[in-house]
Amino acid sequence: MSLPVERGLAKTFAGHIHWRACGPDGGQAPVVMVSHINQQSSAVMVELLQALAPDFRAIAIDYPSHGHSDHIDWQPAIEDYARCVVEVMDALKIERAFAMGEAVGAATSIALGSRWPQRIDKAVLINIPYFSDADTAKNDIADIAKVRPSDESGFPAPRSIKFLLENDPEHAPMQPTQSWMDRINTAQLEIGRDRWQAVQAYAGFDLFGTLAKLTCPVLMLYGEKFIYGKYRDRVHAGCPRATLDIVPGGRFCMTWERANDIAQHARTFLA
Repeated sequence: MSLPVERGLAKTFAGHIHWRACGPDGGQAPVVMVSHINQQSSAVMVELLQALAPDFRAIAIDYPSHGHSDHIDWQPAIEDYARCVVEVMDALKIERAFAMGEAVGAATSIALGSRWPQRIDKAVLINIPYFSDADTAKNDIADIAKVRPSDESGFPAPRSIKFLLENDPEHAPMQPTQSWMDRINTAQLEIGRDRWQAVQAYAGFDLFGTLAKLTCPVLMLYGEKFIYGKYRDRVHAGCPRATLDIVPGGRFCMTWERANDIAQHARTFLA
C-alpha cells in the first residue's frame, strides 16, 4: 500500500516554494531533501518519496518557476535552488538532512553540501551531467531544444511516448509509462516559457569547484545507459573519496523508474 503524500508551501526569497513529503514527521525519522530533474517537478518524485518513506521523512521541492512554486523573472543559479531547499528546511523546522537529487537535482545537492555543510550530513548524487566547456553546454542545450516542441510563442507543447522514444530516448526512462509521460507534460506546461531556467543554471554551474568543497560523505549513482555516464570517472575524479556505483540497465529518470533501487542504495549508504 502506498504511503500518503503531503503537500505545502514555504515562503522563501524566491517566493512561495511548493513541496511534497512522505514518511514519519515530527523528528521520528531522518530527513532526505530530494531535488528534481530539469523541466520536471516533485510530482515525478512521488514514487521515490514513497520508497524512502518507511525509513525516512522524504521531502521534494519544486524549483522556482517549476511545478506549483511561484515563477521568477530572473535567471537563477544552482545555488539559488539550493538556498530554496534550505529555506524550506527552515520553514519546516528541519535542522539537518541528507541531500539527494538527479541531474540538475544532483547539482543542487552538491551546492547544498558545499555551502551548508552544517545542515547536510550526506549526499546522494544521481546521474550527474557533464559539460566539458561552454560551447559543449550550448550545443547540448540546443540539441535538447530541437526535441522539446513548442507553439509559435515558445510555450511548451505536449509529447507522446512514441515521439519521445523516437526523438529523445537519452532523456527518457527505459520503459516510460503513460502516467510518467502525463506528469512530464504537465510539468512542462507548469514551467511554460521559463523551462530553460534550470538547464541554463546548470550550464553556469562550477561542477568541479563545488564538488571539491564537499566535506560530507558522497554516493554517486549512475545509470548504466545514462547519456553522460561515459564521463562518470572524470566526474568521480573531482570527488575521489565518493563512492561510485552503477545501476545496471538504468538510463534517465532513475529516481522515477528505479525508485526502489535508488531507495535501497540510499538506505545502505545513509545508515
